[in-house]
Amino acid sequence: MKVVLKNLTKRFPNRNKKIHEDVIAVNDFSFEIPDGQLIGLLGPSGCGKSTTLNMISGLEKPTSGRIFFGDDDVTEVPAENRGVGLVFQNYALYPHLTVRNNILFPLQNLKGENRLSKEVMNQKAEEAAKMVQISEYMDRKPSELSGGQQQRVAIARALVKMPRILLLDEPLSNLDARLRLQTREELRRIQRETGITTVFVTHDQEEAMSISDMIVVMKDGILQQIGKPQEVYDHPVNLFVAKFLGTPAINVFAGSVRDGKLYMGDDAVMDVPGVADRDVHVGIRPEAFIPDENGPFKARLSRIEVMGRDTSVLSEHPAFEGRTIRSIIDSDDEVKTKDGYVLFSLKPNKVHIFDKETELVIEREAQ
Repeated sequence: MKVVLKNLTKRFPNRNKKIHEDVIAVNDFSFEIPDGQLIGLLGPSGCGKSTTLNMISGLEKPTSGRIFFGDDDVTEVPAENRGVGLVFQNYALYPHLTVRNNILFPLQNLKGENRLSKEVMNQKAEEAAKMVQISEYMDRKPSELSGGQQQRVAIARALVKMPRILLLDEPLSNLDARLRLQTREELRRIQRETGITTVFVTHDQEEAMSISDMIVVMKDGILQQIGKPQEVYDHPVNLFVAKFLGTPAINVFAGSVRDGKLYMGDDAVMDVPGVADRDVHVGIRPEAFIPDENGPFKARLSRIEVMGRDTSVLSEHPAFEGRTIRSIIDSDDEVKTKDGYVLFSLKPNKVHIFDKETELVIEREAQ
């Protein structure tokens, strides 16, 4: 099921009585979610991603704009009639019911011509449980399950009526790191098996990039960039997107362009043909650094951390807009120092230049 959001805006009254302007949680948001894809809705806390999800589900009514499921305008349709499955961060299971009855609950509330026989309901519950691999826990109560198992029950309950749209609101936030990795892989598997159009809300960019067909990056209620995860990572449209995506985070420097060369401090670190002279922000991904005794980028070494397959070189530079530069290199590469400094050459495709004022990316000629 294709989902189309047209000029979606949501305003809330300001709780500060001295400020008469409304709080704009989502601002003129337009986006088409293709049928059968998993979309990661990504951004920091307070960016409007959960509000957007709530408007898609029908839990919140937009101040303006329209929502379409396929060709159907569902903007005014109540949540219970939209055919959505919703999974929350806190599981929201009924503690007094068994796993089986938690999964059955949405089917038991169907009325009229949609009502199913007990036999069919039980069959659908078993199928949903099998899909999320909790068949052996059907007679347990939620309190007898681990956090990951409870989340699987919540997913099975959302899937049991085969919704047109599956909406996941930070469903992995309460799980430990190992369980989050396992559960997100399961989510991707389930989504591919069912083919249900899915919107996955998270502030964790690693989660969104690992399982999404496309990601939508938001800030302050405004859509920043849409694209395939790797494309957005490789080609951020502005400094915010570049800084938000990537672990470790991108290294940002104050720089300038003069006569087709990129300067950081007094050193020309790279040719940038076609870029007009100006002051800029320079974003360098941690993997952009190549140890090079004759390299143009010079930084004072702080320490070296060996992390198995990778080595993390921590250094300092006067133009760096932070405290410590982190460079990730292969553990087989030798890091040589010269008078306490490390020297690198840079991978041009991993270096991004942004206008000092607008913070928009500056396009440059291919090198």
